[in-house]
Amino acid sequence: MARRTPRSPQRTKSTPHAAPERKPAARRSQAPDPAPVLSLANPWLLIPALVAAACAVLAVTIRIYDTDFWHHLLAGRVIWQTHAIPLQQVWAWSTYGTPDMNASPLFRVLVWPFWSIGGLTGLYAWRWLTTLAAFGILWAAARRMGARGLSPLLVIVLCVLVYRQRSQIRPETLAAVLMALQVWILETRRMGGRDFTWWLVAIAWVWANSHISWYLGFVLLGLHVLDSMLPGAAAPLAKERRIGPFPKLIAVTIAAALVSFVNPFGWRALWLPFEFMFFLRSEAIYRTIGELQPVMWSNNARNGLPVLVVVWPLLLLWRARRFGLDRVEAVLCALFTIAMLNTQRLTGVYSLLCAPYLARDLDAWIASRPWPAWTRPAAVRGGATAVLIAGIAAWEFARIELPMGMSLDQTRYPIRAADMIRDWGIRGRGYNDAYLGGYLAWRFWPEKERLPFMTGTPEAATKEDRALTTLAAREQGAGAWQQLDAKYGFDYAVLNRRYDTGAGAILDFLDADPAWALVFLDDAAAVYVRRTGPLAGVADAHAYQWLAGGTSAMAGRFDRAIADSASRLALIAELERASRESPWDARTQDVLARLAFGEGRLDDARRHLERAVAVSPLTVRLHERLGLIALSQGRPADALAEFRRERRNRTTSRGLELQFGRAYQALGDRERAIRHYRAELKLDPANHAASDSLAVLGSS
Repeated sequence: MARRTPRSPQRTKSTPHAAPERKPAARRSQAPDPAPVLSLANPWLLIPALVAAACAVLAVTIRIYDTDFWHHLLAGRVIWQTHAIPLQQVWAWSTYGTPDMNASPLFRVLVWPFWSIGGLTGLYAWRWLTTLAAFGILWAAARRMGARGLSPLLVIVLCVLVYRQRSQIRPETLAAVLMALQVWILETRRMGGRDFTWWLVAIAWVWANSHISWYLGFVLLGLHVLDSMLPGAAAPLAKERRIGPFPKLIAVTIAAALVSFVNPFGWRALWLPFEFMFFLRSEAIYRTIGELQPVMWSNNARNGLPVLVVVWPLLLLWRARRFGLDRVEAVLCALFTIAMLNTQRLTGVYSLLCAPYLARDLDAWIASRPWPAWTRPAAVRGGATAVLIAGIAAWEFARIELPMGMSLDQTRYPIRAADMIRDWGIRGRGYNDAYLGGYLAWRFWPEKERLPFMTGTPEAATKEDRALTTLAAREQGAGAWQQLDAKYGFDYAVLNRRYDTGAGAILDFLDADPAWALVFLDDAAAVYVRRTGPLAGVADAHAYQWLAGGTSAMAGRFDRAIADSASRLALIAELERASRESPWDARTQDVLARLAFGEGRLDDARRHLERAVAVSPLTVRLHERLGLIALSQGRPADALAEFRRERRNRTTSRGLELQFGRAYQALGDRERAIRHYRAELKLDPANHAASDSLAVLGSS
């Protein structure tokens, strides 16, 4: 793949990878130079660049919902305090003292000062700096490859919008910067620029000590080595200075491979990605992790990922036909598109690798097209690019699933559960699912009697425990839970109540088991203790009689409360106690609202639901119930506003179209009511309420 240096005064179609030659306009309406090269000194390049940087910062200024970062912060704190990296597993009691293996000690060392100095703001500073560094370097790589116009900024922002969902406080944020540096160094080499290839050795060492994805650096290196060995290479190995018996690039690759073994865990840390690839990924516990599933298009419909998947290969083929195939780009596009489509976790890697190549290709395509003369001024192009960047970013920022702001999603962490464990003296052998383990370790390390059973790195547990834990979380998993309990003799359990994370049926098993008592619950977690043994006093003092942590037992108790006033009063008293014990009580408030609605206390029901929405604004059906209350109180306009908010929280409007129809019917808007009733029947042809309402309105 021959390349000319950026300083080459003449580029032709016969030169692979060269930027397209500018053609003079045939008519006055076309500009003779539609995309002249802009320099950073030009303010009309600076303005869209600043807008792109601001969008990148805003893109990752979203609520932190990841749970694993607590474990990373804990390990970083311990390393700084002890001046040593723990080589044994000291974070969970079930495998305490066994050899530990992880590929992230350097990330943990680096991220801890951000938290210790800046707290939550420090974590966001880490996000901002790593995102700006990674995509800023990739923009520089695209410019080095010949993309000197404004369109690369648009591509960079699109890729940032895809990347943002992977911007939690994880080691991959540091790996993103390392990957960007590697792309810039290798592409600078291919373009005939200054040779920084020896830096790749240091990058390989940092990567091997920071993230399990270290092998991706060698994928990039290997592709460039192979490309340099084939005819037509821009920087062929045959012309490189030799280091001993090897050309320089191969010598750098060998040195990078050797230095990767210089990490606290040696070859075992380097083996981790291959262990997962060949063995662990087939285990049931990993198949339940959402980010390891195929890409979810519902999560990526607005961020530009579908555009990237379609446009990148199309522009790659266009460039290959016009200037020659970029073999490195072609392999990266094919390999990582397939990998990303099969694993949601790789959307971040895909967006990073796509950015410089797509930016270059789009810039070349735009430069090859005739454009009207009015587009030639830099002010027009700069202003239009800035507006387009801001508009695309605003469309993605409106997504309710990734709320903007600097905060933790505290409904995901067992904060108050940990407080009660501390205050009530709960200790012993505790059970928890992996989702809660990182926070529990953060709160209680080094107290071994309060450490979690399993952290957010389930590979540290035994294979048998991973299998039993996964089986126990299923509706038919009572036997697996009993086997696990018999093996360890748990004294207490802290169970996740977010059912979308696979918390499963263990809550129902413990609700039905008279040997266990529920002593605490909120939106994040439920705490159970044994009624006999060292925690019998806690059970006697704090056990709930009516509340249940799972859905099965709670449904039956709710029905009893509806039918019997004494039972209802007892249930309400326990719900109010649960609400006092934790501010994260959206589900508790929802139950109180349903009880109040059943008794006709609509104002009380609305108050409970408004509290639930304030705690957990993304919970489905809360706004729908507020709308139903508004309809019952003769406020159809308010009902419509609530139904619109509800629609933003759902992936389907089935059932909700009926409520829209009722609200418009109450407002006297017959045509809109009919339209929504018909929309409901399209989604649910068996909805008799919608068909009956149409009949009342004289329509079918």
